[in-house]
Amino acid sequence: MTSSGTPPDGRATRWAGQRERRRREFVEAGMRAIARYGPEVSTEQIADEAGVARTRIYKHFADTADLQRAIALRAAEMIGAQFSPLWGVNGTPRDMVHATIGAHIEWLSEHRELYQYLMRQSVTGPRDVVADVKTAIARQLTVLFEYYLGLFGADQRVGETIAYGLVGLVESSTAHWLEAPRGIDRDDLRQLLARWVWSILDDTLRTVGVALNPDSPLSELDFRTVERP
Repeated sequence: MTSSGTPPDGRATRWAGQRERRRREFVEAGMRAIARYGPEVSTEQIADEAGVARTRIYKHFADTADLQRAIALRAAEMIGAQFSPLWGVNGTPRDMVHATIGAHIEWLSEHRELYQYLMRQSVTGPRDVVADVKTAIARQLTVLFEYYLGLFGADQRVGETIAYGLVGLVESSTAHWLEAPRGIDRDDLRQLLARWVWSILDDTLRTVGVALNPDSPLSELDFRTVERP
């Protein structure tokens, strides 16, 4: 202890690290509790999952909203990690469309309760994480679309509108499918959405006279010789 009564920096750093570690542990307990009890999980149930009294949680979070925010941000990290490998240009346009849509459907299917929890928080909480995630994905797609629209000589300004529209289409369709699949299995949904998405992209390119083969790797394209009908 220093003469001013302030702990040495080393102790303060260790305490901050321990506090952050405990916060992460409670967030992970929250994720497990959501999977077990559903999107209406209570703080008491999260505390039970963590093996502590509810009051212990409030030693590390300002209030319930603070805990909910931390869980939502962790979910956003998980979704980002799911999509980050997909932004590289590998394979054909059809492969890329199928992979991106497949990743989205897979995440929502495997984390249905968490997604519903996030949707509830987007309405009642201080942060709409679902909207944040959709915006992040749409921005990534916007960069990708604008790049290729430029190479094909198309109007790059439409890239952002297309990106946001496609993200909304896939997200809302998948969310509804989770609630009412009506006999459509996961692969059928992926095929259906991929066909719609490709139709929109193909139509956009054809307006500037570009007929792109969806089964030709983008990395191998010679943009000077792309077929123009």
